[in-house]
Amino acid sequence: MPATTLRTIPLPGIGTRYELTTRARDTLSVVAHRDGTRVLNVHHDDDPDACGLSITLSAAEAQALTDPLLPRHGSPSLLHTSEFGLLAERVTLGGSSHWNGRTLGETRMRTDTGASIVAVLRRAHAIPSPGPGFRLRGGDTLIVIGTREGVDGAHRILDRA
Repeated sequence: MPATTLRTIPLPGIGTRYELTTRARDTLSVVAHRDGTRVLNVHHDDDPDACGLSITLSAAEAQALTDPLLPRHGSPSLLHTSEFGLLAERVTLGGSSHWNGRTLGETRMRTDTGASIVAVLRRAHAIPSPGPGFRLRGGDTLIVIGTREGVDGAHRILDRA
């Protein structure tokens, strides 16, 4: 089966349409409106103008579908995905984490997974681009960017108790 391709079509003044053709040659499209609403459409390849299903979702409803559509991402931690295979997730360190009080460099995150910690959220503050000497604390929320495999590896490292 050929690689799955998500086509992106700008809709000036409206938003963006994303289209995916399935193995069964049905086309799924999502029109992402600038106001946050989404319209999910299904049509058959033999007649792209005949829409078999069209559902309008609020921004909150569209967000709620993220979990069932991407079950591997570990739920509401997913922040963003891209067509380049990169995603951003948040990982929160528990108070009893092995990494509580240790430096980011000690995790060997980038070396072992290829994923990067691009920011740490600590209480009401964001700490962008923490270096390897940055000391982690229980309760920190780390913003991790990488491939699916890299981010999964980051979860395994950071979930160490």
